Amino acid sequence: MTRILQPAHWARPRGYSNGVVTRGQLVFVAGMIGWDAQCVFHTDDMAGQVRQALTNVVEVLNEAGAKPEHITRMTWYLTNKREYVAAYPEIGKAFREIIGSFNATMTAVQVTELVEDRAKVEIEVTAVIPD
Repeated sequence: MTRILQPAHWARPRGYSNGVVTRGQLVFVAGMIGWDAQCVFHTDDMAGQVRQALTNVVEVLNEAGAKPEHITRMTWYLTNKREYVAAYPEIGKAFREIIGSFNATMTAVQVTELVEDRAKVEIEVTAVIPD
């Protein structure tokens, strides 16, 4: 089982955990971007691309027999921090609908660009299927 690492004197982070400890079978998901299974973008909207990238993450997890609640770590690469922050409400809604509520560790980093020119976000995931 996963145990959240939260020092008692630290403020509780919103939407992620400072750390987790777990055991089981590791699943690594490459960076997923906002295109569909046929490598087609349907939107240039940040929230829309996040929704699709999260959907892609879940589909890859399913191939391993993993579920969103098995995610222990997420790294988000963003091309525009301001656009990402402005889209928080829609991104949060998509996250709750697709991933659910959980306490994975998360890091978000703004980058100058991603390999696919239309991509606005790339999400990399580590999951652990419990023993």
